[in-house]
Amino acid sequence: MQDHAPLSCASVQGAVIPLYVVEPDYWRLPDVSRRHWHFIHDCLIELQAELASRGAPLVCRMGRVVEVLEDLRRKFGHIALWSHEETGNDWTFARDRQVSAWCKAHAIEWYQIPSNGVVRRLKNRDGWSALRDKRMAEPVILAPYQLSAAMDVPAGSIPSKDDWMFGESVQSVQSGGRSEGMRVLDSFLKQRANKYMATISKPGVSARHCSRLSAHIAYGTLSVREIEQATKARMAILASDADPAAKSFRKNLSAFLSRLAWRCHFVQKLEQQPSIEFRCMHSAFEGMREPHFNQDFFEAWATGHTGYPLIDAAMRSLHANGWINFRMRAMLVSFASYNLWLDWRQTAPHLARLFTDYEPGIHLSQFQMQSGVTGINTLRIYNPIKQSMDHDPEGKFIRRYVPELSTVSDQWIHEPWRLPEPPPNYAKPLVDHETAIKMARDRIAACRKVPDFIDSARQVRQKLGSRAKQPERRAKVIKDKSQLSFDM
Repeated sequence: MQDHAPLSCASVQGAVIPLYVVEPDYWRLPDVSRRHWHFIHDCLIELQAELASRGAPLVCRMGRVVEVLEDLRRKFGHIALWSHEETGNDWTFARDRQVSAWCKAHAIEWYQIPSNGVVRRLKNRDGWSALRDKRMAEPVILAPYQLSAAMDVPAGSIPSKDDWMFGESVQSVQSGGRSEGMRVLDSFLKQRANKYMATISKPGVSARHCSRLSAHIAYGTLSVREIEQATKARMAILASDADPAAKSFRKNLSAFLSRLAWRCHFVQKLEQQPSIEFRCMHSAFEGMREPHFNQDFFEAWATGHTGYPLIDAAMRSLHANGWINFRMRAMLVSFASYNLWLDWRQTAPHLARLFTDYEPGIHLSQFQMQSGVTGINTLRIYNPIKQSMDHDPEGKFIRRYVPELSTVSDQWIHEPWRLPEPPPNYAKPLVDHETAIKMARDRIAACRKVPDFIDSARQVRQKLGSRAKQPERRAKVIKDKSQLSFDM
């Protein structure tokens, strides 16, 4: 309810019906899962209580949105529809077009209000950053104190977390709801952010010092604007403290602010070009990986049985917890895309189902960038052995999630296949890293030799690229370092 412009605007017009529609067709999509519903369910239970206390109970319906809205129109006659703008996957885009057509057919006004820093109808990215910053500086909208409810509208019931509709059961899931989001934000700003940058790339420990706000932003329990303003307020307090620890804390929060801006930047890509859900940003890479898809490689990667300890630990940790840091996410995508040569359109839905904080705009943009098919980003090819040595030198994270290696010494934990007698119950490496990467480089280089590659890349950059100055040059392969991360 907080910083919710559609609710605030609608509440001054008269009676309101706060509506949530559970769409069965949506929950059958390949990129959604029960893990997402668990978080949403927590949010709805808390929202239900809060709305009831303000006088307008949450109305929950199941079915197609247009059919639910039509039932309400027949009951009440003239109604108006208020919502935030949404930047979702293709299915939600198609659903919104159906809603728009229904509104036009019945002369119903649909007021869509911008959410966060994503700007609609941009032809290119010139000036986007200024527009985004202007929105972030606007006052946070307070929740309405009292709501006038429409009469005779049965509230309906929120489906349970165990409803069959939402797919397979899951292990632990991050808790949802606004009160939980506020608690997480408060602990980050006052305590946990003190080691944000120092631990951002380390598996395991990063879970304590990254903000863990990404799911709350994705599902709307907190807005980017209120998080950004709360962060700046905390930084202002720290600026008056001469203690070196306060200065260090402030630097960590400044780094976090930059990642909030990058978050909007990546969602903006999907808003401007919805086709990136299905097509490479640069057309030269179409057909590069598709004919080589290996189902056995995919299943080994998806379950954490590749024979590379950090890759397997990261994937198994994700199955268990629904969250890993950016470095591990990027490494999983890099390994799938370069070492195993799997097409990103096959691997992206799998990780989407596992990420509690799945946000289509970030997810699809990052998958394309980490897979090297944008034509405008530096290739990021992670060496899984070096990443393991750098970020889990003692193998603590590996042993936690790959018990087959629990007795392997620190010396061999990163390359157990080099032991005279490798662990018999742990998989051998699917591929040799150096051999696989050489093949990947050669195939990518071949795609970059098409006659109009550079001209097409300029068009991609003009439409979707950031406006940070960077010289035009051929992409370099980076084995062990990411040049961009926005762990939340």
